[in-house]
Amino acid sequence: MARPKGRSTKDHRKATMKPRLLHLDIRNRDRLLSIGFPVLLLALWESAVDLKWLDARFFPAPSTVGIALWNLITNGELLGQFWLLPGKIRAGDWSGMWKVFEEGHLWVSLFRIFTGFVLGAIPGIILGVVMGMNRTIRVACDPVISAVYVLPKIAILPLVMLIFGIGEISKIVIVGIASFFLVLINTTAGVRDIEPIFFEAGNNYGANRWQMFYHVTIPGALPIIFAGLRLSLGTALIVIIAAEFVAAKYGLGYLIWFSWQTLLTENMFAGLVIIMILGALFTTGLQAIEKWLMPWQREERPAPVDVSDTQSTKR
Repeated sequence: MARPKGRSTKDHRKATMKPRLLHLDIRNRDRLLSIGFPVLLLALWESAVDLKWLDARFFPAPSTVGIALWNLITNGELLGQFWLLPGKIRAGDWSGMWKVFEEGHLWVSLFRIFTGFVLGAIPGIILGVVMGMNRTIRVACDPVISAVYVLPKIAILPLVMLIFGIGEISKIVIVGIASFFLVLINTTAGVRDIEPIFFEAGNNYGANRWQMFYHVTIPGALPIIFAGLRLSLGTALIVIIAAEFVAAKYGLGYLIWFSWQTLLTENMFAGLVIIMILGALFTTGLQAIEKWLMPWQREERPAPVDVSDTQSTKR
């Protein structure tokens, strides 16, 4: 009896491996593009300054900005006198350790951002969950929240400074206010967007109120909560920079403002570079935490199909 014709095991392995290899090639190409295109823009910028197409007084070359950034690090303006830290640790001088960092613009801004963010995000999540689950509270609070949310947060900085003074507390409070509303609104939306069928399934399995909250409400709302956290942390960065423009002696905002006043454009651009790096790190960090807390949200993208291979198979 003749053996029916069909693909051999070797052919089958080739057919399954080729899409995977193609998928890796596409990922490598995307990675190359994401790195290569910014490098190309920087090279064009450098060339434009060298050829006098751009005025170096207003648009210093990337190499000049890099040198300025390095000088800010080595002279202690950006990171403080961090080279003194090992000696402070060996001596057990804990108060001296804080003084090592308190004059570094980056650390001062990060302290204000994260302190205000935490103080605003935690109440925002709690109240957002309550509003999402309780219609009466949501209806009562929604008009006030909608009215206050549209106010530019930097516009209420004078009022905050009037109440809390011009010290650290006012800057932390304004960051907390900006973070609170974004997290609150997104958390409320996340809880309300949970499909009713999940609650019905929990009831069918005999889940009590706490189990329903822990296993249905929180996991169901987490994706939108994290979207709110990402927006909130980015807004916190924007707000603190603006606040440091107005009333601060240390911080990235003060560094940029002082550089503008003294016409140190390269230092101003160096500060902008640090802010962009911080924004990218904040987003990447929150995305990593999100993937860790919600492994079920990880996307499983199908491997791309080679069109030429498909056509040859049809033949």
